[in-house]
Amino acid sequence: MVQARVQTKVQPKAGEEKGSLQAGFRAARKLADGTWEEIWSDTAPTSGFDPDGTLEKTRTTNRTDGTEYRYRARTQSRWSYGGKSGELASAFSPWCYFKIDSTAPKVPVIKSVSPYTLCTADLCEGKGGPGVAGTFTFQHNPADADITGFRWRLLTASGAETKEVTGSTYTEKLVVPKLGGTQVLSVEAKDVRNRYGPPAEFTFKVALAEGEVGRWRFDDGVAGSGVTVAKDTATVGTRHDANLRTAGAGWSTMARRGEADQSLWLDSADPANQQAYASTSTAAVNTADSLTFSTWAYLTDASTSRMVMTTPGTQAQAFALYYSSSSKGWVFSHTVADSATPVIITSNADATNPPLRVWTHLAGVFDTQADADPANDTLQLYVNGRPQGAAVKLAAAATAQGVTYKPWNALGGLQFGRSVIRGESGFFFRGRIDESAVWQRALTSEEVLEETRVKEGNRPANELVAQWDATTVTGTTIGELSPYPHPSMQLSATGAVLDDDNALTLDGTSGYASVQGPVVDESGSFTVSARVQLAGQKLAAKPVGYKAQVAGQRSGGQSSWALWVIKPADDTYQWQFTRTATDASGKVTKDTAITPATDVAEVDTWVDVTGVFDAQNSFEITDPGDPAQRLERLGTLHLYVGSSAIVSRTSPGFDAAQQGSGELAAGRGTQGGTTGYYLPGGLEQLRIWTGAMTREQVSGQVLGTTSDDTAMPAP
Repeated sequence: MVQARVQTKVQPKAGEEKGSLQAGFRAARKLADGTWEEIWSDTAPTSGFDPDGTLEKTRTTNRTDGTEYRYRARTQSRWSYGGKSGELASAFSPWCYFKIDSTAPKVPVIKSVSPYTLCTADLCEGKGGPGVAGTFTFQHNPADADITGFRWRLLTASGAETKEVTGSTYTEKLVVPKLGGTQVLSVEAKDVRNRYGPPAEFTFKVALAEGEVGRWRFDDGVAGSGVTVAKDTATVGTRHDANLRTAGAGWSTMARRGEADQSLWLDSADPANQQAYASTSTAAVNTADSLTFSTWAYLTDASTSRMVMTTPGTQAQAFALYYSSSSKGWVFSHTVADSATPVIITSNADATNPPLRVWTHLAGVFDTQADADPANDTLQLYVNGRPQGAAVKLAAAATAQGVTYKPWNALGGLQFGRSVIRGESGFFFRGRIDESAVWQRALTSEEVLEETRVKEGNRPANELVAQWDATTVTGTTIGELSPYPHPSMQLSATGAVLDDDNALTLDGTSGYASVQGPVVDESGSFTVSARVQLAGQKLAAKPVGYKAQVAGQRSGGQSSWALWVIKPADDTYQWQFTRTATDASGKVTKDTAITPATDVAEVDTWVDVTGVFDAQNSFEITDPGDPAQRLERLGTLHLYVGSSAIVSRTSPGFDAAQQGSGELAAGRGTQGGTTGYYLPGGLEQLRIWTGAMTREQVSGQVLGTTSDDTAMPAP
């Protein structure tokens, strides 16, 4: 069976024709001399056409045992206009390689012991829950007599979590789904020659997890409204509304869910009002049992430690999620006992000196492993959905400090923006807090990652955090128009002018505009878009291989992220969106992610070029140095030229989170320690959002057009 999804290059809008499409398949076999011979072709559907986004499937004819094959596919389209008709076809996809081995192990047998049951056409009943282990028995196929083991994984888990076990029959008691909903357990049998056969798949449904016991969106009022209560909008358990305390607490339009949203404001310039916070009147969560904190934080002052969420007891606070000025990073901590001489155990962020004045998602998970044994309780910090280091075992960490660990329940109200120790307040937060929630269970890593998407309906929310618009100004600066306190872009002394049409014109030799960055937390998702016009005559005069930066954020001797135009050949120009990994000194490491446009970039016309970094969309690749190893890559890149999405053919994403700092520039960039790469052309505006936009959001928010809500999201 082969399959491919047909897709139009430009997504149809609401009410428009969805296309008359089919998939065209081609297969070839490898000959003894290493060359390839085409041996099969087909289309799907075999008659008629399907609309955009349809997954087409067909079967090849029988193939020869032991032979290596490859296949590829393309989208084919029917058109008719003015009484005429014809067909068009896209370029082919990359090759997919496979080999037939009929003597390898057959499909094994999977039997469920508990608690999950096989989904049938008539019944797919949810059992267990995220984090609840299932027991399954793996048996060899009756046709196999030489099976020595199995390997298995849940298809919603990463390949790195694949487990190998031995025996012709094996019972696995630790199949742990991490998300609710339908799951697929995949099991392959291994024979005495260490060959794995095709997988058996067992489809079952995991009961949806219990929801949060508290959620505060902080959108209850606006500045000057007099509203002082943030409603708890959760639906599980008892509600715990939060009261805003002192004159320095209020509401801000700078909020994580976008233009119409509000957040908790704790950022007064008056020292007398810098001890503001919000709190519930009673405890919102039992700190003696598993729990999860989740929140968005916008920190403006790192001169001292700044508490985001805390749970105070009588003498100490059981848990705290905060910025630490001593470790210079985000921390999730637990105090071993409600004592006047507390011992504190921490789970610390991997990176220090996080950027200020950016939205960052923080989560803290306390996991008692659903038993009464404190020896296996753990503490884990997440930043932008990613676990920071290994989970900390609380009992072992406490023993190392000469004390005994035992969970305890803090009875004080949940605090937003301050600590309470022995009745004394301190470490007040400076900035904004938004979208806070607590669960009376330990969220899995996948659930934490999903929480960072901040979905509005079925779409991830985004917030415009920076906008420089040259069409609104004259002189030598471009003002910043968002509610966020970013300075104006300064024009270079030469080569950059604001022309009569209120566009920034750059000479391609020395002209640029710049401002101090960053404006987003690059370990999380973000979107950047520039409206640019390439100067055709000046680009034509540049040598082949010339590269110019439209906009980008510097990181040492590189651009951490950048939109580029390149000249691969005479009279040929292409767009690129790149991210480059650097170490702490700004030196380039091995990871460079590039999403190039496949079409020729137009000159002398205005184009919206948009780059999207989706930090929540991780994936795996094979380690080139060790084909047996699989590496998790953090984040994927997408490039949009207008509303057309460009699929990356490279391997975007990084081994570790990346963050740029320093100059954010339009019209010039930095690469390999050299600053230059000047852009010949014009720039009307540069906009940056926190959050990864979908194709439909690019159409609506960047281009100002409407789009079909049911259209397929960008790949």
